[in-house]
Amino acid sequence: MGTDSNTGLQLRSLIKASGELEVSLAPLPIPEPGADEVLVRVEATPINPSDLGLLFGAADMTTAKASGTADAPVITATVPPAAMKAMAGRLDQPMPVGNEGAGTVIKAGSSVAAQALLGKTVAMIGGAMYAQYRLMKASDCLPLPVGTTPAEGASCFVNPLTALGMVETMRREGHKALVHTAAASNLGQMLNKICLKDGIDLVNIVRSEAQAKLLREIGAKYICDSTAPSFMDDLTAALEQTGATIAFDAIGGGKLAGQILTCMEVAANKSAKVYSRYGSSVYKQVYIYGGLDLRPTELVRNFGMTWGIGGWLLFNFLQKIGMEDAGKLRARVAAEIKTTFASHYTRVVSLQEALQLDNIATYNKRATGEKFLIDPSKR
Repeated sequence: MGTDSNTGLQLRSLIKASGELEVSLAPLPIPEPGADEVLVRVEATPINPSDLGLLFGAADMTTAKASGTADAPVITATVPPAAMKAMAGRLDQPMPVGNEGAGTVIKAGSSVAAQALLGKTVAMIGGAMYAQYRLMKASDCLPLPVGTTPAEGASCFVNPLTALGMVETMRREGHKALVHTAAASNLGQMLNKICLKDGIDLVNIVRSEAQAKLLREIGAKYICDSTAPSFMDDLTAALEQTGATIAFDAIGGGKLAGQILTCMEVAANKSAKVYSRYGSSVYKQVYIYGGLDLRPTELVRNFGMTWGIGGWLLFNFLQKIGMEDAGKLRARVAAEIKTTFASHYTRVVSLQEALQLDNIATYNKRATGEKFLIDPSKR
């Protein structure tokens, strides 16, 4: 490794004003913790879809080239001129990447809370996790149950809290069942386990028979394949049976969000007592929380006048519910980390291997069932 004992590597993503993306590993001094801080040796950090936006920005990754050395690889790619406007806020600033991770506390500040974490395995959220070391406030670390490995705790926040946040949003907004798209994802599987455990009906929308089979195996009851000719009828039937009136959509672009509202309207009208030319009075809500399809969202407004479509972001949701309620959700994740919230990874790579073109091509596809874990301590 090309670093001495006082420095650690951090992965940085830079978009230059010249229209070029550069991703590299920078050696940084290992920081000393303050009174309420701890130093964590990062041993596991997932590559989530939410990380890829910061990692590669709007670069066209088909133009990606590798240079540098095996120890210090550099990836460059071109950002199309049309996409540069969206990147204005981050030009010429090297950005650290990685929303969440886990590792071992190797140094602790003088406070009681910090000292209590020394030697413990903790999970973390807060960016800059694609690094060998991460300085954290003690209060921002989630101590993992004894016997939990960093790999088991690495995805403790983004997917588990998003899945719990969806269920909590459903409850707080007065709905009784929910719909989820791209439902066979790691997150989708967790959401199924929560709903099965909590007795909530969940309508899963998938894009292939293989994804449907995967969900059936974990006990999912309502599964609709959006590529099937009978999709709209299947979805309407599932909505009638469950009474689901809130959906969380990871796709974003195209017709799907509108199709969900249309089927919710048909399902609601089937049980309506009186006809209204304004459509059903049952409120229907779709939250878009991802962008697997970056095309515009198409709405054909044939679902009455009692509906909403909006964005949903985990960090905003946690802020809205406050620290105490967010703490309860975090405690549930820690308690069920090996069951409900278990994540599965297809490959564990080092920081250097994360910057190999063949690996980038695989994880940047965001394919269901392909999930990479970076172990920054791996040589």
